[in-house]
Amino acid sequence: MAFSDTIADMLTRVRNAVRNKAPRVNCRNSKVCAGIAQVLKDEGYIDGYDVIDDGRQGVLRIELKYGPHGEAMFHTLKRESKPGRRVYVKVADIPRPMAGLGISILTTPKGVVSDRKARTENVGGELLCTVA
Repeated sequence: MAFSDTIADMLTRVRNAVRNKAPRVNCRNSKVCAGIAQVLKDEGYIDGYDVIDDGRQGVLRIELKYGPHGEAMFHTLKRESKPGRRVYVKVADIPRPMAGLGISILTTPKGVVSDRKARTENVGGELLCTVA
């Protein structure tokens, strides 16, 4: 089955797994999805991820992270730029979810980065998703 939006599929799988308190979730692998997983790991929203070779595209296994009492590390995981409506932002217009407590994930000429790193490198790009 062909997916037209692998990023939205990944975010939905992670959102559903967190809602069900699953320890890990499997997603389809792509460079952008692996970049998003790396940003989530760097920012402390997930424990880690592995790329498992299955002879085709590969599987991205994400180890989810919960608080000391089993609470989720994030409340919302929202896809911003979609295949039907791309959202591009300049460095001055990058949103700050929850007044800086959440993150925005962008794809830039320097790769997939968080909003904080994009501001320090002074680059804008396509706004993929927001995590709050």
